Amino acid sequence: MQTYTWLIGVDGGGTGTRVALGDANGAELARAAAGPSGLGLGIARAWESIEAGCRAAFANAGLALDWSRCVLGCGLAGVNNPDWQAAFRDQAPPVAGLAVESDAYTTLLGAHGGEPGVVVALGTGSIAAALDAAGACRIAGGFGFPSGDEASGAWFGLRAIVWAQQALDGRAPLDAFAQALLAHTHSSDRDSLIVWLCAANQTAYASLAPVVLAHREHPFVAKLLSEAGEAIARLIGALDPTAALPAALSGGLGQPLREWVPQAVRERLRAPLADSTSGALRLAQREAARLAGA
Repeated sequence: MQTYTWLIGVDGGGTGTRVALGDANGAELARAAAGPSGLGLGIARAWESIEAGCRAAFANAGLALDWSRCVLGCGLAGVNNPDWQAAFRDQAPPVAGLAVESDAYTTLLGAHGGEPGVVVALGTGSIAAALDAAGACRIAGGFGFPSGDEASGAWFGLRAIVWAQQALDGRAPLDAFAQALLAHTHSSDRDSLIVWLCAANQTAYASLAPVVLAHREHPFVAKLLSEAGEAIARLIGALDPTAALPAALSGGLGQPLREWVPQAVRERLRAPLADSTSGALRLAQREAARLAGA
């Protein structure tokens, strides 16, 4: 017997959460957004953001949220940490069903409509995933902030702030780029920047990415963009060395970084069919079908 009325797709990262509400057949009814729900920022915070997003989506559809009638498909940053995923499941509200996968997997489902392909998700963090003809998912990158997540917003911010640091003590010019970074961090001198650095997390560093992209002609930034393009190409090559699968870039930095991907790989790129939130809704639909067949 069907025990659910609504399907919910949740795309959760270190900067924000996007929610798609669907009916029992998966037809999208409404969307909403909320704060971060990447598990690295805390499990309680993740569920708070997810609940806020879900309530907003239901409100946008003129409906009242009832967890017991909902099947959730969650694509979240940080679920590769088994302890975090277990805690996330333990703290779940009393939903009718819950499927939890990495945001890379739901991005992949959205980008290629559940068909084989490669996707590189570029947002606060980054990760690449490939789905083969047998339905197996393989991952490259995504080792997390600060050591991994190449070409992500946090990766850019962590490197860009070095220019501001060096500009403050004369190792680099206090040019427009340095001044923009300092303005964004509300820093006017060494001490105030150190205060920002001491408090900065992945989300804070990622917030510097727009500043970086706004100064793409700057030599330091141009070098970072080139490194990012090469990193994206290596991620795709690691998952599809024979170049047999369609490839896509997704996330907030997907389109801005496309032009920096080496030409041989760039020529293979196609636009994603749908976003990770749509992929998460597809995941919820699969979970509902699994429950119905159980």
